[in-house]
Amino acid sequence: MPGLGKAGASVLQKKYQIDREFSAIMGLSGEMDEQLTAIDRLLDDEKLLQLIEADLSKRYRLTTKTGRKSTPVEVILRMLTLKHLRGLSYDQTIAYVKESLILRQFCRLYFQALPDKSTLIRWAHQISPQTLEKINQRLTQMATVLQVTQGQKMRTDGTVVATNIHFPSDNSLLLDGVKVISRILAQAKVIILMATKTINSSLFRNRYRTARRISRQIDSWSKAKNQTGQRKRLLAYTKLIVITKAAIKQAQKVKIILEDLNSSQCYQLVQRWSVFQPRIEQVVEQTSRRVLKQEKVSAAEKLVSIFEVHTAIICRGKLNVDVEFGRKIWLDEVDGGIVSNYRILDGNPHDTQQLVPSLDQHRTNFGRPPKLVSADRGVYSQSNEKYAEDLGIKQIILPKGGDRSQLRIQHERHRKFVKGRHWHNGVEGRISFLKRCFGLQRCRYRGDIGLKRWVGWGIIAHNLTIVSRALVSPQQKKNQINIFVP
Repeated sequence: MPGLGKAGASVLQKKYQIDREFSAIMGLSGEMDEQLTAIDRLLDDEKLLQLIEADLSKRYRLTTKTGRKSTPVEVILRMLTLKHLRGLSYDQTIAYVKESLILRQFCRLYFQALPDKSTLIRWAHQISPQTLEKINQRLTQMATVLQVTQGQKMRTDGTVVATNIHFPSDNSLLLDGVKVISRILAQAKVIILMATKTINSSLFRNRYRTARRISRQIDSWSKAKNQTGQRKRLLAYTKLIVITKAAIKQAQKVKIILEDLNSSQCYQLVQRWSVFQPRIEQVVEQTSRRVLKQEKVSAAEKLVSIFEVHTAIICRGKLNVDVEFGRKIWLDEVDGGIVSNYRILDGNPHDTQQLVPSLDQHRTNFGRPPKLVSADRGVYSQSNEKYAEDLGIKQIILPKGGDRSQLRIQHERHRKFVKGRHWHNGVEGRISFLKRCFGLQRCRYRGDIGLKRWVGWGIIAHNLTIVSRALVSPQQKKNQINIFVP
């Protein structure tokens, strides 16, 4: 069709027309529960739709102008919200909506066909992490108007969201590298042998079984305390490194052949190898330094996954956890239980760097600083305390670690300070709630952007839950606050 930005492109539509027949059937079959009804009305906000629509309209060059009608923006927003509210997979989300008239009503699907899994995933990937932050800010504004929060108090703390990786031992990372190379070689073999029959088949040799056998030997010998076991372990590591280097050389030779064939399939394989090659080579280098040369490699130099390369090594001094692998996130919670701001941090920065950005964002969200701010001992510094004082914050609950003067001890024993510390302890319960119910224990999406989307949707689902609970509480019903937010 002339005028399309891309084959199969679709014109973006905002929402389906209300189906009166469906509404009549819903009147006979049942209604949504009070909390889901409150969330349903919150999602009717026009500004939320506009934020999502702005991202989805960028899918193709002419997405908003030509093509067949797409899945509506409203349906995508509500299905993705439902997915994270209930902790479902894409398949489960589609299945539950398909068989439930109430969820069809919630998602504004009526009797329309559901999008399939791949369609929903493609649309979900169009929504940027920055848009999710704006959606959360909009929800914070709505919570303020609805008197769920006033932003008078703020408690701030950090936690770690684990990436979806196995424990990164040196031998397991080398084995991952050989596995990836074996898959690429197997796919390249089919393409190359179709084009020419003169290639030596040994070029596509699969070394994965050999590497796996040696990796298992390393695991068993790592338990040995005597010198013989340690010597066998080092010998096995040497063999595994040699095998990995041999696999890399194979892949390099196959890459040259694929580049000469010049087809789209070959280009895709070459691009995939270009992504993984430096990662696998880095694993080989760091293993040689750590195991064979007995060198210390800093956390900043280490690669703990060839798939989730953004994963950081985080040591927080927790009693039961020596080290965590994932990303550190910083949360700002205000009165009413709303997470008004979140940040995904790079590496493992010190906690003292987080208070100033949190206070600045709070002023952006609410137009003024809070009357009370609290944080853990790790956040305390004289500059942080002075910055909060300069903003005019009345209660600054920043306990000081280490040696304290008698004056400081008396200050931290004051009734208001102790009361503020007790209130701050609730942030640990909030973090636990986010991890248990909204997926912040472990990220199931891939890559750096995927993790930011996962955290963003988790925070949004949490805030919708908190606001909806407040709106259906007896006190709010008594006040008869209208859910419509200008």
